[in-house]
Amino acid sequence: MIRLTGIRKSFGKDEVLRGIDLEVGKGEVVAVIGPSGSGKTTLLRCVNFLERPDAGEIRVSDLRVDCARPSKKDIHALRRKTAMVFQQYNLFRHKTALENVMEGLVVVRKLPKEEARERGARLLEKVGLGDKLDAWPSRLSGGQQQRVGIARALAMEPEVMLLDEPTSALDPELVGEVLAVIRQIAKEGITMIIVTHELGFAQEVASRVVFMDGGVIVEDGAPAELFARPREERTKQFLRRLAPEYSI
Repeated sequence: MIRLTGIRKSFGKDEVLRGIDLEVGKGEVVAVIGPSGSGKTTLLRCVNFLERPDAGEIRVSDLRVDCARPSKKDIHALRRKTAMVFQQYNLFRHKTALENVMEGLVVVRKLPKEEARERGARLLEKVGLGDKLDAWPSRLSGGQQQRVGIARALAMEPEVMLLDEPTSALDPELVGEVLAVIRQIAKEGITMIIVTHELGFAQEVASRVVFMDGGVIVEDGAPAELFARPREERTKQFLRRLAPEYSI
């Protein structure tokens, strides 16, 4: 489904990604964990060229993109196959919840407005916001805004969903409602890469967990294995520090 090979990214002299290789099969949910500054978010943003990688190759299904020499057509095709859910929601403040979901359908996919409206309403119902179609973002809680963001991503019918710390900006009491929606999507077999600090959620939902540090993948394995019996000492240190229940 998606294969990253030799992905490198530097900001000035700071090499943030140092040759990432990662393969995600169709329907897999891969959680990416690691300390701040490990390159997790940069990796996610490189997958759909919100950040342009310096080197490497990205494959999504039959699409192959040479990161060193991408064409505009390649980048456009890659973004049609992927959809991003951001930490900070990134909703249009002057548009209602429904209009936010419709925007990409009308502007990018060129759907008639009525068809976009029907699809948008259906997806907002799916994420538990069927009664908030006409609500402005300023009238929605953080959790509700993030669910609008998830509906907006789903509307584009991506082959891969990329979620960047989808609960990090939320008050603790709002985290559960967003995680519940992501659990539901995962059960439907949508391929996802999720950067998250919610280890319990990663263990419950992900089919694989990737631990990153220093711009490289340190360890990659099934949640039960990586959390209970990590192979690498750096993984053990991270888990001990972040979650006291991991007495590895």
